[in-house]
Amino acid sequence: MGFLLECPNCGKRDVYEFRFGGEAHKRPRVNSSSEEWMKYVYMRENVAGVQQEWWFHRLGCHKWFLAIRDTRDNSVSI
Repeated sequence: MGFLLECPNCGKRDVYEFRFGGEAHKRPRVNSSSEEWMKYVYMRENVAGVQQEWWFHRLGCHKWFLAIRDTRDNSVSI
């Protein structure tokens, strides 16, 4: 399913120009336990609702940015 995603540098573009980078969440401290790092790397919430996500504009400016997307209807804000 396609939708428009607004790049802060290039404006609104088709989502197929971007690469999804995953949910944005806080990185553990360097000295955190292996369990904390495992959760950070592999465990995702996968919410049915609003979440903050990383996106990479691979066919445009080649910049990473954060967007807030509602996973139920793909409405996006930056």
